[in-house]
Amino acid sequence: MSLTTPETIRTLQRKLYAKAKQEPAYRFYALYDKTYRADILSHAWRLVWANGGNPGIDGISFEAIERGEGVEGFLRELARDLQEKTYRAQPVRRVMIPKADGSQRPLGIPTIRDRVAQMAVKLVIEPIFEADFCDHSYGFRPKRSAFDAVDDIANALWAGHTQVIDADLSKYFDSIPHAKLLAVVAERIVDGGILALIKQWLKAPVIGEDEDGKRKTVGGGKASSVGTPQGGVISPLLANLYLHLLDRIWERHRLKDKLGAHIVRYADDFVVLCKRGVEEPLTVIRHVLERLGLTLNETKTHIVDAKETGFNFLGFTIQMSRGAKSGKSYPNVRPTDKAVKKIKARLTELTQRKLTCIPLEDVVRNVNRSLKGWANYFHYRNSSNKMSEVRNHAEERLRTHLRKRHKIRNRKAGLFKFPRRDLYERYGLYKPPTEAGWKSAHASA
Repeated sequence: MSLTTPETIRTLQRKLYAKAKQEPAYRFYALYDKTYRADILSHAWRLVWANGGNPGIDGISFEAIERGEGVEGFLRELARDLQEKTYRAQPVRRVMIPKADGSQRPLGIPTIRDRVAQMAVKLVIEPIFEADFCDHSYGFRPKRSAFDAVDDIANALWAGHTQVIDADLSKYFDSIPHAKLLAVVAERIVDGGILALIKQWLKAPVIGEDEDGKRKTVGGGKASSVGTPQGGVISPLLANLYLHLLDRIWERHRLKDKLGAHIVRYADDFVVLCKRGVEEPLTVIRHVLERLGLTLNETKTHIVDAKETGFNFLGFTIQMSRGAKSGKSYPNVRPTDKAVKKIKARLTELTQRKLTCIPLEDVVRNVNRSLKGWANYFHYRNSSNKMSEVRNHAEERLRTHLRKRHKIRNRKAGLFKFPRRDLYERYGLYKPPTEAGWKSAHASA
């Protein structure tokens, strides 16, 4: 299934972006009819299908749609409902995702039908807002990544912005005020049909389960005035759009120059790198967030001198270090201890004794899948030592698994029986790269 954006859609997106870029005050009023275009809905389906995920509250899966009415029939019916404005958003299914600290994060799962509708709207409106977003915003944006944000931070550290406000927002997705968010959307889009759809998704009831497994409403609904469930296709764009107000104030008032403070934001995660103290920038942040109806989590917001200690951002620990040979300072970017601990625990889980009853090929395949995914993200900048640590753990865990499988109790005998070369060449273990993942000229200092 091709995920390449059809040229007809790309042409539309380019025109919308160009118009928005050329006329910052222009308000778009004729967009709704684009949402039920056959090419846009078809591409929206492909994107949602590629993202996968579980069924929503209606229990209807991708396979059920394909086996039942078929994708064409499904999209035809959705197009009709959108065109006739009889479309109604269904409740969102809430599941709780365990976090590393033992707490749980709520995740909202819309139905596939609603996900496709949200994706169709996103395809149409995203280019408009993309034209407005600031250069220091990186999260959930086309052609931008976490690595770009990390590089921006590294460059700011190089430039002497080493006093860092490591900010954390209190329950951001649950706190976004609907009225203010819709007002921000309406600064650019006055198409009533689009605004009505977004309002439906914001107001959709959220259904969870009680201790007995019975469904109950846990949020949302017409009376709800705050929050956008994490998990919806449209939610990251809306959440990004609301915090764009902070970015906009930072740029319009030239606070980077006036306060010596550079902000780097990835969705609701952001840091402010300061050159002339943190007091004034922190005061501005608190004031702006208060106006937005948001608050800093004071217990998780930290002030850090990056020359003395590191701070964590997007899974990396970042701090200024000195080169062993040159003695020169450079931004040291490496996987966090938490990220290393998590992948090591996962590899241990995938090679435990009770799995000796399943085919060895399946064990190695599962290990490789987790190992590759982790390495693909974290093999970046100054990652050598952490990558070696993870690779050594993977070798030791597979060797231990092989000893258990072949009932070899002696650890030294296992080392002789299953040497490193055999782990890779005979058993097919994936070998993560352990050289530094240099991605910029600054990183090699």
